[in-house]
Amino acid sequence: MRTAEAHLPWGSTARPPWALEITPERAGWRHAGLRVLTLADGATVTFDTGDEEMLVLPLAGAATVHCDGLRIRLAGRASVFAAVTDFAYVPRDATVTVEGAGRVALPSARAARRLSPRYGAARDVPVELRGAGPASRQVNNFCAPDAFDCDRLVAVEVLTPGGNWSSYPPHKHEEDRVHDGGRQEAALEEIYYFEVAGGRPGDPAGPVGYQRVYGTDRRPIDVLAEVRAGDVVLVPYGYHGPSMAAPGYDLYYLNVLAGPGPVRTMACVDDPRHAWIRGSWAGQPVDPRLPLAGPTTQEA
Repeated sequence: MRTAEAHLPWGSTARPPWALEITPERAGWRHAGLRVLTLADGATVTFDTGDEEMLVLPLAGAATVHCDGLRIRLAGRASVFAAVTDFAYVPRDATVTVEGAGRVALPSARAARRLSPRYGAARDVPVELRGAGPASRQVNNFCAPDAFDCDRLVAVEVLTPGGNWSSYPPHKHEEDRVHDGGRQEAALEEIYYFEVAGGRPGDPAGPVGYQRVYGTDRRPIDVLAEVRAGDVVLVPYGYHGPSMAAPGYDLYYLNVLAGPGPVRTMACVDDPRHAWIRGSWAGQPVDPRLPLAGPTTQEA
């Protein structure tokens, strides 16, 4: 896989009612998916989840979700750089209606179990400051395995201050195994959805960031994508990172992960050539610009 196959610019996967639609079939794999709705004021969209569990995650604006007789109001946020948001979980085999105004992401995964729909509060989202120095970033672990219960779906948000690198050192999760050093690795498909501060989806002249994905001799992949707001990069396998925020422009990405394993995990291994970098953080302060965004104060 090369850049032209892995990098999906905003609008290239649109299919009404979705402004962005990536199914497992579209991605060429079996588990992970992502959709984005752009809702005009008061607009309503109804859809069936089929065999996928999903989250309803406001990127900009607010929404109300109807599922299984429940009404879940999401206070949302002005933008991904303004606040940590609340969200809703909707199960497989459900009919869902989303109404509101703004842009809403729906990360998804093929699910075996049908769980109950429920609300995820922004105040309950674990916010982690990871790395140090120019590798500092903020991770909103809203649907990490230890933070929120799903059948297969894992999703987190990462905010990288302008000029910094994240998803670094490069790491992979492409096979279920334990390495010689005892590090556990899991087989996961991953989607990166990007936004760039000051940009808007569909603006070809908007500010940019960069995403690198590369493979091994056994499984080659070679991707270096210049990404703008609304773009996606698919990671079927291989080392991914760094994600590079251009100086002056903070970078956001939503990571959606899912795989065949019976246990939800984000287990990964670093590229051994660059793993030493983690040890260098001990002597460096975290970037003082972090956190970039905290929980919203106007939850439902």
